[in-house]
Amino acid sequence: MSELARDPYSALRHAGYRHFLAGNFISNVGRQALSVAVAWQIYQWTNSATALGLVGLVNVLPLLALVLPAGALADRFNRRLIIVRTMALSALLSIALVAVSYYHTSIPRLDILQQANDWLHRFALVFERLADPATLHFDQPALPVIYLILFLHAVMRVLAGPSRAVLVPLLVPTSALSNAVTWSASTFELSTVVGPALGGMMVAVSGYSSVYALDVLASLSLAVLLLGVKFAPPSSLPARPPGGMLAGVGFMWRNKQILAAMTLDLFAVVLGGATALLPIYADRILHVGPAGLGWLRAAPAVGAICMAMFTAHRPSARRPGLLMLWSAAGFGAAIGLFSLSTVFWLSLLALFLSGAFDNYSVVVRHTLVQLMTPDALRGRVTAVNQLFIGSSNEISALRAGLSAALFGPVMAAGVGGLGTIAVTVLIALLMPSLKNVPPLHQVKTEPEELEERPI
Repeated sequence: MSELARDPYSALRHAGYRHFLAGNFISNVGRQALSVAVAWQIYQWTNSATALGLVGLVNVLPLLALVLPAGALADRFNRRLIIVRTMALSALLSIALVAVSYYHTSIPRLDILQQANDWLHRFALVFERLADPATLHFDQPALPVIYLILFLHAVMRVLAGPSRAVLVPLLVPTSALSNAVTWSASTFELSTVVGPALGGMMVAVSGYSSVYALDVLASLSLAVLLLGVKFAPPSSLPARPPGGMLAGVGFMWRNKQILAAMTLDLFAVVLGGATALLPIYADRILHVGPAGLGWLRAAPAVGAICMAMFTAHRPSARRPGLLMLWSAAGFGAAIGLFSLSTVFWLSLLALFLSGAFDNYSVVVRHTLVQLMTPDALRGRVTAVNQLFIGSSNEISALRAGLSAALFGPVMAAGVGGLGTIAVTVLIALLMPSLKNVPPLHQVKTEPEELEERPI
């Protein structure tokens, strides 16, 4: 193994990567704080688990429709410009959230808003079998507006996603890429500690609008910090990337190890994700309020950071794919423990373990995608990766919310954890190539017959 492969700080020795990492961290803190605040606000307005599930729906629709075109954009156009423009528009949307939240009592009861609320109420009644219909409230005119702004936020996030993800290989040498993925995953997880905890405390102390105002500044931070960063020389970039918009899908389908890693992560998150249930647990089961909700949201990230620090200072595992399978099973078991807990500290411990197990899977998957994919296809393959993972998070939120409405939050989380373990066993049997992934520092780029040099 080379010295760089053993150096746990090799990626951080590059200034451009440090700027990108800092900007990404700040913008993710804002996004995470916003997500916990808006979930609590919607739940307090509606008292509906279905309303929480619909947050996942409005986030997943832009992902399904736009992530593959966004990957093609990342392979064809200036990635920095894509990020700057989408972050600026995200800041404007957060300003709109500030206004809607602060002045929600002044929003007129327009017919279109009342009709939207009536539709949301009827939809919720289909699933809210365990709730007294009289306790569900869909009479807030600002509610449909909040959903619309969240939808537009998701559009901006999806359009910027592949461009943000594929910048890393242009900021560090190939020998430091696995280390960069580890640090990127670690700082993302740190943002999911700081963001929810900060968001929960700000809601408790100063209200929802202050959280949305924080996101305005956070959305602009990445664009500002990228201004002085130098990427790969322009001479290495072709005017037109080879292949079409679906070239990334074809590459992933041919590479069974990447396909297996993505499939495992997809179903583990869809079945085992419990984030959408946390407001219900904080309110009805653990009785810890918005500040406690922030810590529940943060606990998985604390576990992920601990795991990331452990793996960054350890030699590469000899069989990372096999460990990924064990990590997915451990994630399912941790969610099962969380589902049964009625004690705050035990719930935090279970979520901590879920984050630790999940982090290892994230690092392995991202490293495989970045190292095995030719540069010319990286935007489009990354888009497919984000389609798998992003859709799994949002579909998980929808699944969890609707399942909780039908069967209760404990059943929704517990069955999801068991389902994750079952899917892990199936993938180990049906896609055995994942178990044969070599140490990550030995992973090589897969050859592709391309007529042009890659972006």
